[in-house]
Amino acid sequence: MKRLVVGVSGGSGIPYALDLLRALGRLDVETHLVVTSGAKRVMTAEGGVRLDELTALATVVHEDRDLGASVASGSFRTDGMVVVPCSAGTLAKIAHGLADNLVSRAAHVTLKERRPLALVLREDPMPRPMLLNMLAAHDAGATIMSASPGFYHAPGSVDELLHFVTVRVLDQFGLEAGGFRRWGEGE
Repeated sequence: MKRLVVGVSGGSGIPYALDLLRALGRLDVETHLVVTSGAKRVMTAEGGVRLDELTALATVVHEDRDLGASVASGSFRTDGMVVVPCSAGTLAKIAHGLADNLVSRAAHVTLKERRPLALVLREDPMPRPMLLNMLAAHDAGATIMSASPGFYHAPGSVDELLHFVTVRVLDQFGLEAGGFRRWGEGE
């Protein structure tokens, strides 16, 4: 069974996390969810996704301030981590090794153990410090992704747009979500 850490930080776009957790549940992946205080504030401001919806989809839920959680240690084996959405602040912490909450600590552990780490950014425009942080995180071993769905599959709903990003994230971990027409396939 695969085991992934899913971090949710305070960037706009919590529905991406919800869609990813649903897909991981269908794939029977063990998920360790960490939701930052910033993400909880965004959920309240945006409406639409509630904390209990996210936590109900996770196998294990960790408090973001619990730096003694299993996912804070490299000896706890995982198949990687995704932060979705990844705020500019969380990106900066990860890029510079600042592990002051469980999301950034788990990301630090993921990088030091050379496991896949996908950071799904959902913020525009991108100022120079953010671009430099993206490069630093990339150079440390993270995969930088944007929550930017494609349109070649002719999406008919917001859910299909969300699923496009989910499928691309799952690709980073060798997981196949299904229900998606890839470019050049199925024509």
